[in-house]
Amino acid sequence: MQIRERHCQEIQKIMADMRCPRDFACYKSRFEDLCEAKDAGPEGLAYCLEEVPFAGWCKFSLSFGKRHFCRCRLRIYIARVLYI
Repeated sequence: MQIRERHCQEIQKIMADMRCPRDFACYKSRFEDLCEAKDAGPEGLAYCLEEVPFAGWCKFSLSFGKRHFCRCRLRIYIARVLYI
C-alpha cells in the first residue's frame, strides 16, 4: 500500500510516542498484519471487529458491555485516516 508523506510523518510521530508489545507489526508488514477495526468516531477509540476479541492479551483492548474497543493510537489513526 502506498502511503502519502504526510501520513508517514504522522504515523512516525505516533509510533515515537508509544510502546507496542508487537513491535509495530502492523506498520512493518505494510498493514498486512492488522487486526480488524473500524473508526468509532470522536471518542478516540476504534471498534474491535475481531471474531475473538483480544481482551485477554491485547493491552489496547477495552470491553464495554457487548462491545470491544481498541485504544491503540496507531490502529485508530489507520482506521480513521487510511480507512484500513
